[in-house]
Amino acid sequence: MSLAPPPVFDRWGLPRWLMERVWGLEHAFERARASGRPEDDTRIRIFVLLLLFSIGFVVLTVGATRAALFSDAVRGEGGPPVLGAARADLVDRNGKMLAADLLHYGLYIDPREIWNQAETRRTLSAAMPGLDRRRLEKALSGSRRVFVIGALTPEEKTRVNDLGLPGVTFEPEQHRIYPLGPSGAHIIGFSDAGGEGLSGAEAAFNNDIRTAGRAGKTMPISIDLRVQGALEDELWKAAAEFTPKGAVGVVADVHTGEILGLASWPVFDPNHPGKSSIDAQTNRAANSIYEMGSTFKAFTVAIGLDTGVATPESRFDATHPFQIGYRTISDYHATRAVLNLVEVFQHSSNIGTARLAVGIGPQRMGDYFNRLGLTTPAKIELIETRRPLTPKVWNEDAVASTSFGFGMNVTPLAVTRAMLALVNGGQSIPLTIHKLAPGAKVAGSRAVSEKTSLQMLSIMRANVTGGSGKSANIEGLYVGGKTGTGNKWDPAVKRYSNVKQVSSFAAVFPTTGDLPTKRYFVLILLDEPNRGHLGVDPTGGIAAAPTAGRVIERIAPFLDIKRQPEGVPQVIPVEQPADTGVVGER
Repeated sequence: MSLAPPPVFDRWGLPRWLMERVWGLEHAFERARASGRPEDDTRIRIFVLLLLFSIGFVVLTVGATRAALFSDAVRGEGGPPVLGAARADLVDRNGKMLAADLLHYGLYIDPREIWNQAETRRTLSAAMPGLDRRRLEKALSGSRRVFVIGALTPEEKTRVNDLGLPGVTFEPEQHRIYPLGPSGAHIIGFSDAGGEGLSGAEAAFNNDIRTAGRAGKTMPISIDLRVQGALEDELWKAAAEFTPKGAVGVVADVHTGEILGLASWPVFDPNHPGKSSIDAQTNRAANSIYEMGSTFKAFTVAIGLDTGVATPESRFDATHPFQIGYRTISDYHATRAVLNLVEVFQHSSNIGTARLAVGIGPQRMGDYFNRLGLTTPAKIELIETRRPLTPKVWNEDAVASTSFGFGMNVTPLAVTRAMLALVNGGQSIPLTIHKLAPGAKVAGSRAVSEKTSLQMLSIMRANVTGGSGKSANIEGLYVGGKTGTGNKWDPAVKRYSNVKQVSSFAAVFPTTGDLPTKRYFVLILLDEPNRGHLGVDPTGGIAAAPTAGRVIERIAPFLDIKRQPEGVPQVIPVEQPADTGVVGER
């Protein structure tokens, strides 16, 4: 028969060895009293207290050291965020502030410490008119300390704190502010309360912004606030005049792909994004697709030149509508004449462009559209970039339609990228909202030849001096461009609308100089513009081209583009037909 081992714990659940030590000390005290030596009793008790304090100190030290070295908070897996530059300041290419983290405060209420709920409710409501009453009531009637409102400025915090309300406390928090309000909102974007970028550059460079913040640096992006301000001002004026459903403006460096300005209307305030509609928050440059209309004729003409199907002097019969399959293609302002390629571009002839496209053929047309980046989302860091809608089959009907901007929906940024290749020497390069180093060389792929690019600069200039883009002409800046007006598909009646359209103008300046010359692209687009005070059809030449011209005139000094005397020859001379006064624009 074996004996059972003694229990490890006593009946109170305490370790048996610990209780034995405690009883041993108690017996020592009794022996000291019995022997008539109370000083021993006192010394023993002092020794025990010192031992207990020492043990407690060691335990606290070990615990604090472990928390400091191995806790989840240090690894970033838990605990409150570390105060400081959680996100770096976002700045423009010249160092002007666009977004910053500032110290704010969150207000908390602990109902267990409140003496008079009615007084607290009345005082807080009076001091903070914007306070959510339901949230306040829920906090007052609860049983624990809860968060009530955040993003209080130091001044607001001081004002409420001075009220001396028991149970009302504050905790510091980082809050992202956008000092320019709606200006640049769609390209700057915004972040959530937890410091995660949700749109624009804030989302595109989320990790880079955090890294720069930890290093105490700023995060520059490509836009120039001076260019941005001029672009927005002129676009807002056009929106006020033509009251469109939406509007877009883009300014880009043709050699680097840097976006110097991007505007989308209507606008929102990134400081309070929740107060704006999804429509206002939509970046129409990146996330809306349009049938661009005659702006696409620039691509068709460039492809015709690059493939050798046409030269600037090639002739096209526009004396009567062009029949292709079941479709009859006609011109908005019929010239009823045989036109050379430059005149086709100037008069924006659908007939001439469609005839050119048929000569190019479906396979080559589709291949060039791929090279230009028109069949894929625009290459840029913005997460909002949307895919285009392209023809399922590249046949003669698709070629004829897309040649003058129908049957294919693309974003304004995709158009921007494709246009850059036509005017920068033929290189298809990605767009970027990252500030590049001065003199940076951007790698690209060949889209068209250098000769074709030079010819397009000349042809686009001819369109502004004697064609549909006349209203964009600014003396001495040698603006070139192409108008576009595309009727919108109306799903209700399953046909193209006679009143809803997209009006645009794609511009480049200056068109003089050799290919490495500093050069910039401007795109203006109005979605469903109305007639405005002029009372005429708000085509691209009427609604968008004048806006582009005013933008160019204002931003040229910021970009160090100086006016030149009129009469500077083009790089590739193009025969200029006499101005007939007939401007076909559609």
